[in-house]
Amino acid sequence: MRVRFDTSFTMTINGDAVPGKSWFDVLNPANETVVAQAPDCSPVQLDDAVAAARSAFPAWSAKPVAERQQLLHDMADEIDAHSDALKRLLTSEQGKTLAEAAAEIAGATYWLRATATLTQPETVNEDSDDRLSITRHVPLGVVGAIAPWNFPLGLAAFKLGPALLAGNTVILKPSPFTPLMTLKVGELLRDVLPPGVLNVVSGGDELGPWMTAHPGIDKIGFTGSTQTGRKVMASAAASLKRVTLELGGNDPAIVLADVDVPAVAQKLFWGAFYSSGQVCLAAKRVYIHAEVYEPLKNALTDIANTVRMGDGADEGVHLGPIQNRPQYDRVLDLIRDAEENGYHFLTGGLPQEQKGYFVPLTLIDNPPEDSRIVQEEQFGPVLPLLKFDDIEDAVARANASEYGLGASVWSANTDDALAVGRRLQAGTVWINEIQHLTPLVTFAGHKQSGFGTESGLDGLLEYTVPQTITVRREN
Repeated sequence: MRVRFDTSFTMTINGDAVPGKSWFDVLNPANETVVAQAPDCSPVQLDDAVAAARSAFPAWSAKPVAERQQLLHDMADEIDAHSDALKRLLTSEQGKTLAEAAAEIAGATYWLRATATLTQPETVNEDSDDRLSITRHVPLGVVGAIAPWNFPLGLAAFKLGPALLAGNTVILKPSPFTPLMTLKVGELLRDVLPPGVLNVVSGGDELGPWMTAHPGIDKIGFTGSTQTGRKVMASAAASLKRVTLELGGNDPAIVLADVDVPAVAQKLFWGAFYSSGQVCLAAKRVYIHAEVYEPLKNALTDIANTVRMGDGADEGVHLGPIQNRPQYDRVLDLIRDAEENGYHFLTGGLPQEQKGYFVPLTLIDNPPEDSRIVQEEQFGPVLPLLKFDDIEDAVARANASEYGLGASVWSANTDDALAVGRRLQAGTVWINEIQHLTPLVTFAGHKQSGFGTESGLDGLLEYTVPQTITVRREN
C-alpha cells in the first residue's frame, strides 16, 4: 500500500477510508502551527465502527490463536516498514525528539511481537470418572481502546496486542492532540487485518464519552489522568462495561546514602526528564539522604545545564516541548506557585515569551512536603528534590499520596534497597533502575493510579471472561 504521510488523514472503519463530517486542527507544539486537519467522528460514524467491529467478531474470535499471533507479527512488520515516515509525523504532532519518536515506534512493535507469545490458559478443574470440568478464557467482544497524547502508539499497543490476541475486535481512539500517526497506522493495517477487526476513529472531547457509554462496546481500555479515569468508570458502570484504567502517578524515588552519585545522577535525571517529564512512570519527587543531598543536587543541576531543549525535529535537541496548551498552562501554574511561595530554584523557572510550549528544565531545592509541586503530579520538566535523614520518614512521605503507580529505590546495597522497596505502596517498584517495562510482566497501579492491570498474562486476561464447561460422564 502506498501511503502519503503528510496529507489525507482518514479514519478506518470496516477496512475503509472514512473522512470526517467535520475536521479539527492538529498543532505542532514546538511552534503552534497547524500540522494537518483530522476527521471529527460523528455519533453515526461511531455506530458504524461499532457495527463493523461486532460483525467482524465471530470470525476473528474463531480464528486459531496461532493465526492471531501471526497477525500481530504482521502488524508489527507493516509499522516497522514505515517507521521513518511515522516518526517524523509523530514528532510534528507530539513534539518529542525524532530519537524518542523512533524509540516509541520500535517499542510498540516489540510490544506486539512479545504479546504474541502469550496464550490464554485452560485449567482442568476435574477429570474424574464422573465428570470433566474445564475453565477457559473467552474474548469479551468489542473493545474501545482510548490512548493518550504522550505515547500515542506505544500505549495503544498496550491495548491492541492483548485485545486482538484474545480474540476481540477493537475501536481505537487516539487523543485529539495527537491523532495523525494513529490514523496513518490504521490506514497501513487495512490490508493486514480483516475488515472491522481494527477500526480507528478520531474526534474531540465528546468522542471518548460516546465510546464509554456506547451499549455496543463491551470493554474500555483507557490510559490518561485519574480525573478522567473516574469519569470513564462512572460512564461504563451504566452498562456494567468492563474497564482497565492506567491512570496518573506521583512516583517517588528514594536515594540512600551509599550511592555512587555521578552514576545515579545520570539515571535519575533521565528517569525524571525523559520526554520532558511527560511519562506516567517518571520520577516526580526525589527523596535524597542528607549525606548525599548536596553532591547529588549539584550533579543533577550540572546535567540540566548541558541539555538542549527545542523543536524535536532539529538535530542536537535532547528534549521537546510540553505537548499541548492545557498541560503547558498547568505546569506553569505549578512553577508560578513555587515562585510565589519563595522556594529555591536550582535551574529553570517560568519561560520567556516565545512560540511553542517550552518549559525550562526546573529543579526545586527541598520545597515543603505539603507544597503543590510535591503533592500534585506535574507531568512536565519540573522536579522537586527533597532531603531526609531517617528512612522511616522517607518511606512515610513517599507513601503519603493518593497515587501508587511506580517508585524506585537507589542504593549500593541491593538488599537494603529491596527492604525499602517492599514497603512502598506502588504497583511497580524498581531497584537501581527506573521505567523498565516488559510485555510479559504485569503492570498495575495501586490506589488512585489505576484499575485492573496491563501486560503479562494478567493483562491478557483483562480482555477475556472465564467460562467453565462441565461434562457429566456416564458410568
